[in-house]
Amino acid sequence: MKTKLPWIAGIGAGITALCCFTPVLVIALTAIGAAGMVAYLDRVLLPLLGLFLLLTGYGIYRNKKQKE
Repeated sequence: MKTKLPWIAGIGAGITALCCFTPVLVIALTAIGAAGMVAYLDRVLLPLLGLFLLLTGYGIYRNKKQKE
C-alpha cells in the first residue's frame, strides 16, 4: 500500500520554497502588520524546507521498499 507522505511533503516543500525564495511571505506579513517577523523568516523557513525535502525522500524510499 502506497502512502501519501511523498505528496504531502512535496506540497509542503513547494509552499516553503515559494515563501523562502520569493517575497510572497514578506508582502503578506507586511500587509497584516507583522513586518517585525520578517527578520526571523530565514531561521524558520530554511530548516523547514530541509525537513520537508527529507520527508519527501523518505516517503519515496518507503514506497519503493513496499513495492518489493
